[in-house]
Amino acid sequence: MVMEFARFTIHEGAEAQMIADRPAMLAALRARFPACLAAYLTREEDGTWLDVLLWRSHTEAEESARLIATIPECAAWLAHIAESGGLRHAEVLDACPAP
Repeated sequence: MVMEFARFTIHEGAEAQMIADRPAMLAALRARFPACLAAYLTREEDGTWLDVLLWRSHTEAEESARLIATIPECAAWLAHIAESGGLRHAEVLDACPAP
């Protein structure tokens, strides 16, 4: 498994709409890329956002990163982003899922 970390800031005033658009974006993402196992949207103390996705494999995560903007719901959600702080992947070596 691979964790994907996408750090970004959003346009001023976009928070409510970005959160409202997220379910449709994730449904479209998972329909196109069923290897997306989980997704967590976080806001850090400094106001930046971190989107954390769990993927079945590095190859599938990279394919999604390459093609995400071709999915209309994903492209619309990405339009809320003002500035990207980058995207990185990390292999999961151990996990302790909730009981």
